[in-house]
Amino acid sequence: MGLLTFSLNVTLDGCIDHQEGIADDETHAYFTRLLDEAGAMLWGRVTYEMMESYWPSVARGDVEAPPALREWALKLDSKPKYVVSSTRTNYPWTNTHHLTGDLPEAVQNLKDATPAGVLLGSPNLATELDRLDLIDEYRLLIHPMITGHGPTLHQAGLPATRRLELLSANPLHNGTVAMHYRRTH
Repeated sequence: MGLLTFSLNVTLDGCIDHQEGIADDETHAYFTRLLDEAGAMLWGRVTYEMMESYWPSVARGDVEAPPALREWALKLDSKPKYVVSSTRTNYPWTNTHHLTGDLPEAVQNLKDATPAGVLLGSPNLATELDRLDLIDEYRLLIHPMITGHGPTLHQAGLPATRRLELLSANPLHNGTVAMHYRRTH
């Protein structure tokens, strides 16, 4: 069985706005490594649509992009992608699948079928899966900034505090810190 790993950019004050943070070659290389290690991606519809609106065109070469972004786009294009949505069923992006049925069962089945693990990159879906005790690890890239606005991580709340074990903390040259935590049970 593979692990479900939630990974996201977050500022010191918990902001997860995708337009905040440092987007440079080093941060892209970090997420490319995570993508390489994972067997599949898991997103909610909103995140999927945001990703779908840009990355396939970078992979095709329709958009000018530096090498680090092109590498990410090509790897993302070929990676199996699973989407949880109650409103959308058509997913034209290469290797994209609609995850249907009972959410806890469907996600557990995906974990069981993906020994290399599943990388989760949707904050709202992460909150729901955290409530269901399905997230095993957290790989957060903490950015050295305070935005003073949201949305924030798990803004909708959790039923109880999550206790985590620190596996590693690696500072990057740009001032961000790559934090790797595992849930304690």
